[in-house]
Amino acid sequence: MPALPLPSNSTRSETVAVAIANLLPLVGVVALGWNAAALVTLYWFELGIAALFAVVRGLFAGRPSDLDGNALVFGALASKPLALPIPRTGVRIHLSSVLSLVVIAPILAAAWVVLGGVLLGFVGADSLSSDALETVALAVLVVLLSEVGTTAVDYFHRGGYREESAGTAVSGVFFRLATVLVGGILTVTVVAEAIGVDGDATATEAADPVAFGVPVLVGAVCVKFAFDLAGLYGDRLAAMDESSGGHFGWSREPPVRDPIEDDLADSGRRIRPSPAGRLFGERISPVAHPGPWYLSAICLLVGFLFALGRAWGMVAGLVAVAAAVPFVAVAVDSLIRYGAVEYRVAGGDDAHVGEDALVGYDRVCGTALWRIESWDEEGIRVEHDRLDDRFDTATVVLELRDREVRLPRLSDDDVDRILDVFDRRPERRDGR
Repeated sequence: MPALPLPSNSTRSETVAVAIANLLPLVGVVALGWNAAALVTLYWFELGIAALFAVVRGLFAGRPSDLDGNALVFGALASKPLALPIPRTGVRIHLSSVLSLVVIAPILAAAWVVLGGVLLGFVGADSLSSDALETVALAVLVVLLSEVGTTAVDYFHRGGYREESAGTAVSGVFFRLATVLVGGILTVTVVAEAIGVDGDATATEAADPVAFGVPVLVGAVCVKFAFDLAGLYGDRLAAMDESSGGHFGWSREPPVRDPIEDDLADSGRRIRPSPAGRLFGERISPVAHPGPWYLSAICLLVGFLFALGRAWGMVAGLVAVAAAVPFVAVAVDSLIRYGAVEYRVAGGDDAHVGEDALVGYDRVCGTALWRIESWDEEGIRVEHDRLDDRFDTATVVLELRDREVRLPRLSDDDVDRILDVFDRRPERRDGR
């Protein structure tokens, strides 16, 4: 078994930050007489600070997020290699990171609010004395400054952002959420036991450390510290996972977009999707993309409820929305995917030996999306559906090892130019 990596400078400074964050409540409980309410309040604010900076780190993560590129609209946006550079730095804000945080940030905020309402409401936040409130506020400030320093030094100055995606940058805060939840539940359980022992005791009185002993609160602090260390040294778990074949999933790396060679910039053979391909490049069927059809079904169900109340105007509006949603969703998705795409072709009799290739180029992003050499494909299909019948077009599907690439709604001449790149005869699904 290979030796595990030694802690880096980044890990040492994070260790100091974790030690400070756990030393403060220990001092508060032992030396300052903090009760359960003070301890839980500090942990709640610590979690909020961690969540806030996790979102900040996710926003500036250097690697794109690994999102489902097949989802309508959302997937089309996620597949675009768009990034906003921050002037005078090497930092970029990736569009895929923003899309990830649009989903993750509200979940974190809701979890933080609900957790605080449950735990603080039970231990009685109003039981905090003015002196305890001041020391807790000072501890929160120290935790905030520690998080600022760690993020500024380790993440940005030392380049830690280069190895992170929005998902990996935020994943640690979910572990800390579980940590605070365990520590909070442990404290709340002790308070509940104290109330159960003395039926006349109130939650505020039971929150006093004298009611059930300082050692119990110290134990809660130690449990949380142990969880924090486990989260901090997750890279050790990743190294152990790699050495054992990756059975636990800890060693998963964020995706990297390798630069795609585009030596066909001067190619005179450029193919662009037809207007039908730009608007309806994706299939509208519920089998291919069921999401919009679920929304249509919900609209029809709500319309049925309005029909019971004879609100016919609302019913007509909801039926119209239900009918339009699948077509609008597919049109928006297709415009994002194919509206600015062109296919640069090197193939056929006019190509040099070994030069046959096809490059998908995004004119808005100014970059190549993919490149397929003549020997890369494992299958070719030419599909023809009702829309192709109407617009006199066809769709070419290139089967690769890990995915399929669709070139929708092309004219017959453009289909022949695409097929000239490859030696394989296509499978035709005309449906005529």
